[in-house]
Amino acid sequence: MIRTYFNGKAAIWDEIAAEKDQSKLMQMAERLDIRPGSMVLDIGTGTGVFIPYMLHSIGCEGKILALDIAEEMLHRARAKGFNGAVAYLNADVAHIPLLEASVDSVVCYSSFPHFQDKEKALAEICRVVKRGGRLFICHSSSREAINGIHNGIPEVAHDVIPEEWEMREMLSEAGFADIVIEDNCENYLCRALKKG
Repeated sequence: MIRTYFNGKAAIWDEIAAEKDQSKLMQMAERLDIRPGSMVLDIGTGTGVFIPYMLHSIGCEGKILALDIAEEMLHRARAKGFNGAVAYLNADVAHIPLLEASVDSVVCYSSFPHFQDKEKALAEICRVVKRGGRLFICHSSSREAINGIHNGIPEVAHDVIPEEWEMREMLSEAGFADIVIEDNCENYLCRALKKG
């Protein structure tokens, strides 16, 4: 159902839902501490709204693997012709088609609430990220604002950002440590480190 919903929204996504404040997106990307040359898995990439900002962080030696369950979203992202190394994966976060410990960082920008099985998704993310690698779950609005928006849309009414204690518990059980969660009126950022 979630795949159908996002495929149906792909053509108008950039107009109706994407963050329009480019400075906000740039600031968020800078806060993610993604190093030049990194292999970054962008889960729920959608139409690629956040890709240019991550490309800026990884430089010419890095690579982005843009994963989304909705093929129409990926089609829109690919059509933008980003200037950098970007590969596209049409897959579910619960079944990531990558080898173990194959990426340096995982970014979930404006996508985590839509993971239908969050525990399984986090376990799969932990599997593909290298030891010492980082997971970033980020939004350009607060948890309360995101959840409020989703609650008003029947198709995604149950797709919410969990409370802080629940996020910490899920991340820890999946194999992450050093969990830091920032939630304010400007944005939501959860960062976690894969245990060594």
